[in-house]
Amino acid sequence: MTGSLNVIGYGIAAIGPAIATGMIFAAYISGVARQPESRSVLQPIAFLGFAMAEALALFGLVLAFVL
Repeated sequence: MTGSLNVIGYGIAAIGPAIATGMIFAAYISGVARQPESRSVLQPIAFLGFAMAEALALFGLVLAFVL
């Protein structure tokens, strides 16, 4: 078996941002379905949360290669 355990560590670390992304957009869709007029308020918040969750995933990827 060859390779590095960093790849396995990143795979495990990517589960958190994936779940967070799903929860963010599920809440966004639920909020817009309940009150369609709140779309303009909820959309930037959802995209900001998505960007932060993906930044954590990229941070984990960088650490997997650095360490």
